[in-house]
Amino acid sequence: MTTMDNVRAAGREPLPANVKVWDPFVRIFHWSLVTLFAIAYLTGDEIERLHIWAGYAIAALLAIRIVWGFIGSENARFTSFVRSPRAVLTFLKQSTHLEAPRYLGHNPAGGAMVVALLLILSALCGTGIVMTTDAYATSKALEEVHEALANIMLVLIALHVLGVIVASVEHGENLVKSMVTGRKRPQ
Repeated sequence: MTTMDNVRAAGREPLPANVKVWDPFVRIFHWSLVTLFAIAYLTGDEIERLHIWAGYAIAALLAIRIVWGFIGSENARFTSFVRSPRAVLTFLKQSTHLEAPRYLGHNPAGGAMVVALLLILSALCGTGIVMTTDAYATSKALEEVHEALANIMLVLIALHVLGVIVASVEHGENLVKSMVTGRKRPQ
């Protein structure tokens, strides 16, 4: 970045080295979810108690995150990153040519991924909770739906990681680090 790039047009003030993007709740939610999903997935058939505990913890985190999507910090709010399907498709097309604009918060594809992950996780938790009831504890059909949702999550996770890698390379920044520190460069 040149000196001129590092100067604001109004007032000629230097840009800060980085700015706060992700609040502590968003970061704790993200990494807790990563950990809890891994625990739930890996213990599904082996350690049922731990699997159920992780599932309930995920459900609680999801409930809080959905509320936070309406009342949380600017970049955590759904209104800041949920875009139209057209905007998502345009962004994805630009990204395939490594010409997508940089976003301080979630880009349109990242926002769509957040929504998809929240929806599938909600369905996964819902089927898991229902399977703990006497009426559905032995339902093979519900178990198959639950397992299919878990596998869909794996696909979404792989696409999410791929998107993070592409955006990190395209814009020359470490998005994983920003989800740890909560900070990114301003421009």
